[in-house]
Amino acid sequence: MSEIIEMDHIYQYNDRVNMETLHPLISVIDFSLVDSRIQRARMRYGFYSVFLKEVKCGDLHYGKNYYDYQEGTMVFTGPGQVVGVESNGEYVQPKGWALLFHPDLIRGTSLGRNIKKYTFFSYEVYEALHLSEQERHIVTDCLRNIQLELQRGVDKHSKTLIVSNIELLLNYCVRFYDRQFITRENVNKDTLSKFEKIMNDYFQSDKPQDIGLPSVQYCADQLHLSANYLGDLIKKETGKSAQEQIQLYLIDMAKEKVLDTSRSISEIAYELGFKYPQHFTRLFKKCVGTSPNEYRMQN
Repeated sequence: MSEIIEMDHIYQYNDRVNMETLHPLISVIDFSLVDSRIQRARMRYGFYSVFLKEVKCGDLHYGKNYYDYQEGTMVFTGPGQVVGVESNGEYVQPKGWALLFHPDLIRGTSLGRNIKKYTFFSYEVYEALHLSEQERHIVTDCLRNIQLELQRGVDKHSKTLIVSNIELLLNYCVRFYDRQFITRENVNKDTLSKFEKIMNDYFQSDKPQDIGLPSVQYCADQLHLSANYLGDLIKKETGKSAQEQIQLYLIDMAKEKVLDTSRSISEIAYELGFKYPQHFTRLFKKCVGTSPNEYRMQN
């Protein structure tokens, strides 16, 4: 599965599943109605894709990870991401839906301006959205509305109505992901505990001096999560972003070190991973309200 098939246009995917292209920038596919034989391939899409899988028909391969998806699972990919399916050679007719839309469709619209807020387009596949039966009905209703609009033919209202329905679908998915974070509360708390341990281990090692301040991506890699998923998880649990949580932990460490008057503020800054001491002073004052030297004198 080394070859990557480039798919920059919607019609290329439609041709692959023997489906008529009704609009050059968007497609809604009901897999039960098309010949969609699963083939061993990896594809890089030039468009956004939303897949609702209702039966298991292979192991979805995404980047370097695998997700063995089950019934009622939604997977989202953004332009430029690589996704593919590995099959054992046995034919299984997929059952589910796909929504594909090109960035040009939403350019200049409210959705185009806000598409980055739908961070699940950058989640890894194993962070997929798992739907209840009621949620699945809501999703399929949205997809059928878009499909009906495409079948009506293009007129001056088409773009507005189609994009509005895509935005409605994505906003429902935000709600469903919020629900998933809540229902996985125990797992999330375990992840937060591991996050804190990663922070502690990081500052107990030589990593701050070797590679600098810890990043959200570093922590996500250690937890085998995508940076966006970790950020959203922490935001839901704590009300703060992952970067803010890292800074809080950093400042807590810094407060202890600042009280050690045997070392200068510059030495402490370098020890914590700051490249320039003034950056440490600026962040400390922003978070604490006083400079490191003032905090030292007050305490």
